Amino acid sequence: MDSKLHHAGPVRSVTSRPHETEADLQQMYALLMEARSRTNDWRYWHVGELAFTFFMIDCHLDPRRHVRLWHDGKKLVGYATLNDDPFFDWQVLPEYEGQAVESEALAWADGLVAELRAEDAERWKGPMVVGTRIDNAERTAFLEQHGFQRREYVEVNMLRSLSDPIGEQELPPGYEIRSMSDNANEVRRRAEAHREVWRPWTVGDVTDEQYARFMRMPGYERDLDVVAVAPDGAIAAYVNGWLDPVNRIGDFGPVGAREAYRRQGLTRAVLLECLRRMKARGMDRVCVSTGEGNAAARGLYESVGFRVVNRYVEYARAR
Repeated sequence: MDSKLHHAGPVRSVTSRPHETEADLQQMYALLMEARSRTNDWRYWHVGELAFTFFMIDCHLDPRRHVRLWHDGKKLVGYATLNDDPFFDWQVLPEYEGQAVESEALAWADGLVAELRAEDAERWKGPMVVGTRIDNAERTAFLEQHGFQRREYVEVNMLRSLSDPIGEQELPPGYEIRSMSDNANEVRRRAEAHREVWRPWTVGDVTDEQYARFMRMPGYERDLDVVAVAPDGAIAAYVNGWLDPVNRIGDFGPVGAREAYRRQGLTRAVLLECLRRMKARGMDRVCVSTGEGNAAARGLYESVGFRVVNRYVEYARAR
């Protein structure tokens, strides 16, 4: 069912509805790029963060139920997502912030979580979790006003300028760095590598067929799905790269290496190659995030030129 909001100030009538089509996802990308162009690199998600979040919803849930859109006329002005765990997020254009879209988004998420807990209490028993950058005072205040409390988990947001030199990496004999192919056997190997790196977390539950669907999703580019391939054809390490052409900023994620192939420089090699490809595509900087306590990942990203520029924290609200 559609809903309507009426705001103080400028006369606006904002309606909301469920996600319906691929064109909706394209509009969500456009909203993030427009909003970033009018604020800064960290107030809004990168399109790559949205792409992978949407993929997880498409794999495990139903976008029509777990993604909601707010329009002013034909213009998308905000959206909200509810993922597994349950993890809630919303993004609203700057001029619509603080004008009730956020409150309606939270009310929608609360209602959906209540429905989900009635259907499967064990799966949805955890507290609702929301993230924010530490310098987003308005979002933090909204969360605290609605009963959310800060948790211990912190991610570091890292940035690298592409005006700095990009190093070279010598590979072990027989290995190659290249783009993913759309060959069915390679898609199977790529999905297998993803599962091995990320299980037992929910993000690792991706079938071969789902990864093939991911490769057809808007925003995915095969030449930015860079893989290190072992002599026997196994995918040993990988990075998914994403582009924001409006703001000329790339994003890395997910990044991973299978356990048997670690400590050989393979993940570093795929990162360096993806940096080169992003620079060739007109990006001038690239971002990546990892857990603040993940010393190995931070060291890897620092080794290819990334530096910490912001932090992301989680807030949770008990049932």
